[in-house]
Amino acid sequence: MASVETDCEAPFSLDSYYVSEELGFILRAPLDELPPYYQPWMDIALRVPELVHSHELRSYVNKMPLLSSEFLQKHRELRLAHLALGMMTMGYVWQEGETDTVEVLPRTLAVPYWEVSQRLGLPPILTHADAVLANWKKKDPDGPIDMENLEMLVSLPGGESVRGFFMVTLLVEQAAAPALRNIPIVIDGVRRCDTEAIEKALEGISRSIQDMTDALKLMHEYVEPSVFYGIMRIYLSGWKDNPSMPNGLIYEGVQTQPLEYSGGSAAQSSLLHCFDELLGVKHEDKSSSFLIRMRNYMPPAHKKLIEDISLQPSLRSFVQQQATEQLTQSFHLCVTKLLALRSYHINVVSRFITVPAARARQLRNQSQDSEEGEVISRAPTALEERGTGGSGIMTFLKTVRNHTKKALLSETSKGKNTL
Repeated sequence: MASVETDCEAPFSLDSYYVSEELGFILRAPLDELPPYYQPWMDIALRVPELVHSHELRSYVNKMPLLSSEFLQKHRELRLAHLALGMMTMGYVWQEGETDTVEVLPRTLAVPYWEVSQRLGLPPILTHADAVLANWKKKDPDGPIDMENLEMLVSLPGGESVRGFFMVTLLVEQAAAPALRNIPIVIDGVRRCDTEAIEKALEGISRSIQDMTDALKLMHEYVEPSVFYGIMRIYLSGWKDNPSMPNGLIYEGVQTQPLEYSGGSAAQSSLLHCFDELLGVKHEDKSSSFLIRMRNYMPPAHKKLIEDISLQPSLRSFVQQQATEQLTQSFHLCVTKLLALRSYHINVVSRFITVPAARARQLRNQSQDSEEGEVISRAPTALEERGTGGSGIMTFLKTVRNHTKKALLSETSKGKNTL
């Protein structure tokens, strides 16, 4: 983090970044209905899995009326509209798999989707901010936020595994809320040279990152790897760095040249970006450029928070200068927990992508003798080695993890507690 002038600065606050004390980056109480004028959108969006399965979604969208976005006035209305239009877009593009994609998104979908995207500062493709952060409600409004009490507003093909994937990811986001609350305490502590406040806040961040890892473990319980790989993944794919759509997608009525956008990616979550900037994790050029590009897929206020954290005085340098054992250990624990989270994420990706990809390659050379094999073999070959965001997935994740390890301070990085 670069150094800035710290005299007479107001305390660092999350108030202007649309971050919730309880929910972090998650949108509080998303709407599940739009004004009646937009019912034609919701009627189709709520049926995306069914209409994709019956190969009728494209024809329904083609007959959809062209509606103006001007009657969407509130932020949560815009977020639900962006989610609904995004789900329709993914289903429309990938209805027939990777072999029969489309070159043009029809005007009735493309124009309002573009307008809503411009107003939100988001791209016109399904993002993490849509599918996770703004796509949930509690079955019992007075009940807890947990897997038994959560449901999606709009879904994609893949049945219960879709709910499992997005709602587990939501729980990972919620587990990070205490860490986000502690970031301003760390920043202000560095400004005031308050080592005790920093130590306590870093310990809170460490516990929160551990809770994120524990939440991520639920993925194995609620998501079937063959369904994720063989059915769901293609609907999270974009039209940038994707051999199935090398020319991008024309948004009819918006512009005549095709546009390219990356599909969904864990790198679109603002959480790890915030932790990297706070802890001084530096990524190599290729990984860094991809991560920075993914910030354009975040709500602008969340992107601004990441950028503003990066402008604060360096926590890592402060810890090195103070050289107190307790502060150093608190910092070390934080980086170690972040490293462990990234290592566990690699394990999850291996189970849900790498292993099924190898199985799919095997099955293409032999008869399909099981339901699981039939599902896996339907997966797009273009995604065998790539993430839905377009990156070479395992190479990218391992590189990012290894650079996280370099953030450990030299005197502790050789110790017995490193991973």
